[in-house]
Amino acid sequence: MRDLHLNRPAMVLLTAVVMSACTAAPRTAPEPMAAPAQPVAAPSASDEIRVPRTTPAAVAEARADSARTPYTEGDVRFMTGMIGHHAQAVEMSLMAPSHGASQAVRTLAARIINAQRDEIFIMQQWLADRQKPWPHVDASGAVHGAGGHDAHHGAMMSGMLTGAQMAQLRAARGAEFDRLFLTFMIQHHSGAVAMVRELLAAGGAAHNDTVFRLAGDINVDQTTEIARMQKMLAALQ
Repeated sequence: MRDLHLNRPAMVLLTAVVMSACTAAPRTAPEPMAAPAQPVAAPSASDEIRVPRTTPAAVAEARADSARTPYTEGDVRFMTGMIGHHAQAVEMSLMAPSHGASQAVRTLAARIINAQRDEIFIMQQWLADRQKPWPHVDASGAVHGAGGHDAHHGAMMSGMLTGAQMAQLRAARGAEFDRLFLTFMIQHHSGAVAMVRELLAAGGAAHNDTVFRLAGDINVDQTTEIARMQKMLAALQ
């Protein structure tokens, strides 16, 4: 995730940009993602997952940060829910190498895994530093712990795939997998953007710097990827 350094006026401006992007598609969609000369290696389900570590100093720093830029229960719900939301995207993306996906879809899937695993860790650490329960996500994308069952099964979270949709994706191979993956990931990303919109619409939410930066990154990155996947999907028709 990019490290954005924003003062308060800039945060207000970005809020307006994020809200606008949530309701309008980009005017010019990016070209389909081309496979790089050196293919991106997709992380596997056996890869080691970082686990947040909390120290008294980290807790004290988090309290000081929260005093400067307070957080709300809405922020906590957003961070907790988005962990489960990201975990399903990781689980979907890990299927690509074993399900005969094209190189372009494998490259996209690998980038989704790398970006969303990093953001999962940031959200877990943010919750842990504030002594809030946080869901654990293993290397396969399975969610355990606080809110894990509800988060992983999409309770009240926009865009999450149903059990039937996940089964359909697992059964697909080759070009059919590409088509379903892109269709379902567009749905999934659109849900994440909707969650950002809901967060920013809540009074007092997203004033904490980390929450605001993360929400902005999710909105920009996933809106861009939606446009790219729409181009890729159209090319399959």
